Amino acid sequence: MGSSQNLAVPAPPYLAHFGLREAPFSLTPDTQFAFGTRAHVEAVNTLLVALNGGEGFVKIVGEVGTGKTLLCRRLLRALHGRAVTAYVPNPRLSPTELLVALAEEFQLALEGKDNAHLLTKQLNDGLLEFARLGRGVVVCIDEAQALPRESLETLRLLSNLETEKRKLMQIVLFGQPELDVHLDDPSIRQLKQRITFHYRLDALQPEELPLYIAHRLQVAGASTGGNLFCSRAVRTLFKASGGTPRLVNILANKAMMAAYGEGQGQVKSRHVKAAARDTEGARSSFWW
Repeated sequence: MGSSQNLAVPAPPYLAHFGLREAPFSLTPDTQFAFGTRAHVEAVNTLLVALNGGEGFVKIVGEVGTGKTLLCRRLLRALHGRAVTAYVPNPRLSPTELLVALAEEFQLALEGKDNAHLLTKQLNDGLLEFARLGRGVVVCIDEAQALPRESLETLRLLSNLETEKRKLMQIVLFGQPELDVHLDDPSIRQLKQRITFHYRLDALQPEELPLYIAHRLQVAGASTGGNLFCSRAVRTLFKASGGTPRLVNILANKAMMAAYGEGQGQVKSRHVKAAARDTEGARSSFWW
């Protein structure tokens, strides 16, 4: 098996051409590139208010590509040093597997990994010790729409763990709209009733897109980030992407490749249109 270095995504060839240090539109959720859109600022504020208030469950829902994972990482970064955190990126887990994953995230010594009752007791003991030390605990579940209903019920039961004054663990669910469908199931209505704070993450607004592009280019090292995409290219990019950040990144990267291939120093509308024709999910049918 090759080393992990062999798995690294190669840098796009246009970096030197556009005077960049690194790829500005990578699909990897990198908090360094995070841009404070209205939706993300409101979502972060909702999360911090809910967690500071000691709420047991918080829910963030958004369509594919709207930045839920990036928001989750921003929250974990904000909580670093302030709380004990656990991050579950792939929650397609059975109840027992979920208990093990949480215990391992909390670095608890485990006995009987196949015994749900014993695992719950060990988690409870660990959470009580965190509480004794005055440390809050926050669990972030990414792609929460993939959680089986039985595992959602396990989360609800874990949320029952509390002292006389506060919850031992707070849980943030990040998921696609399908999560709401799961929560409408009458069998887990008790969990839905415990979600007191929730926010729906929307796409970029038209006026935010030029700022988003300029920000990412500036972080990547561009000295003229606001001019690398002409104004018509930005408008075309919004039409083609609908403002979905992930699609914006895919199209912007491909458009820069097209401009580089022509030896152009600025991305034009035709480059974005070419990228849209080559991208599944892009709204390329508006122009031809």
